Amino acid sequence: MLQNYLPILIFIGVAVFIGGVMMMMGRMLGPHRPDSEKLSPYECGFEAFEDSRMKFDVRYYLVAILFIIFDLEIAFLFPWAVVLREIGMFGFLSMMLFLGILVIGFIYEWKKGALEWE
Repeated sequence: MLQNYLPILIFIGVAVFIGGVMMMMGRMLGPHRPDSEKLSPYECGFEAFEDSRMKFDVRYYLVAILFIIFDLEIAFLFPWAVVLREIGMFGFLSMMLFLGILVIGFIYEWKKGALEWE
């Protein structure tokens, strides 16, 4: 049973070894000339505006969750499109029901103003 995993373990070992060697070569052979400009913190090319531990607005997380939800919709569409001929009308109607529920949710979020960024 464990013999089946030996090639995977060898592959992981070789990958870790090569990655470690490359990192060490970069560290040893690369130039290391730090100065105040390189070591200064910046935020998108500007000086940091506030403390990095400040609280984020909840709307940031809401937009991220909405993106994940509607991005998963696309993840379900690709395999469905591949097997559409085999699953027939039942599969088509099932996907239309799924998309309909997601569209209703999207319209609800739109009407509630969750997509507005003030």
